[in-house]
Amino acid sequence: MRPRTMHAVYLKGYGGFDQLEYTDRAPIPNPGPDEVLVKVLACGMNNTDINTRTGWYNPSVRTGTRDWAETEEQTESNGMGGWSGDIRFPRIQGMDVAGVIEAVGAGIAPERIGQRVVCDPYWHASDSDDFLEPLGLLGAEFDGGFAQYLRLPAVNALPVGQECQLEDSQLSTLPCSGGTAMNMLMLAGVGQGDRLLVTGASGGVGSFLVQIGSLLGAEVTAVASREKHAQLVEFGARYTVDRHGSDLHAAALSAGSKGGYSVVADVVGGDAFAACLDMLNRGGRYVVAGAIAGPMVQLDLRTLYLKNLSFFGSTIYSRETMPALMELANSNQLVPAVYRQYDLGDIREAQEEFLRKNHVGNLVLIPPSD
Repeated sequence: MRPRTMHAVYLKGYGGFDQLEYTDRAPIPNPGPDEVLVKVLACGMNNTDINTRTGWYNPSVRTGTRDWAETEEQTESNGMGGWSGDIRFPRIQGMDVAGVIEAVGAGIAPERIGQRVVCDPYWHASDSDDFLEPLGLLGAEFDGGFAQYLRLPAVNALPVGQECQLEDSQLSTLPCSGGTAMNMLMLAGVGQGDRLLVTGASGGVGSFLVQIGSLLGAEVTAVASREKHAQLVEFGARYTVDRHGSDLHAAALSAGSKGGYSVVADVVGGDAFAACLDMLNRGGRYVVAGAIAGPMVQLDLRTLYLKNLSFFGSTIYSRETMPALMELANSNQLVPAVYRQYDLGDIREAQEEFLRKNHVGNLVLIPPSD
């Protein structure tokens, strides 16, 4: 018989680590009609988790993710945890979830119980075709995976193929880190013959950008600290550039076959933004899904229109993104990088390491198994 309470981490409000409360008395949710209850086996961590906790999405914030997280300025008035508005507290965060279906609600075949799944983090109304207007996101508008169990629409529980050899911790990096990378590359139409520059290439999203970009046929140049280059080459980067070098622009342009890029996939922003645009060829595409170095950038509009550039902002996934990603995962073409696993109760230590940005790939939280 399933217990009535579970281990979980509640976010009590906007602010520092003191807003994270670990408990073993959180109520286990019950699946409603067309929903399933998923037993969480692993949950990845992302910048979204930090940004939501600290209120970084508020337009008043001008600094990067880590700089803002280290200040004492986070107050309840910052808000904007749900990107378009405030979230309701307490909230269980965590949008990168892998697990097994424990129970099903009315209308769902009982045969799905025991099925290994990855959770699509975006909830959509069943009668809406507008994917850009979701009902909400796991870990923001709806309780997520920093817990032993979560409930979500059955259509969001994506089956893992029996042929898939990935471990639960690897699967748990797919929904947010892998999904963001896949959506960025699909929006920008990356394919055979593209020359792709990836910033922040050693992070969760960046490491997937390198892998998936290479699988799609692009020639990938990865920007990261020098000590991380060898692993990025293993992921599929053809060339690497030291992000601490004196001239990023010159180093990237001289990498490999030399010359400009057809696509820049950026998760960093900040001072390097202008250099990224300068490196694009005429007709190039710039796609962005993060600003860990800072959201405020300078844009010379002449660069945009004289070079016929295309800009893409990537947050909410297209309908095709997760199926395409799961096809790569189920066929064992992806090898998600898990840097370290932490027990769920050690979430503060895990987020502290995450903010140091010394890792390659993803950090994953593992709930208790009992």
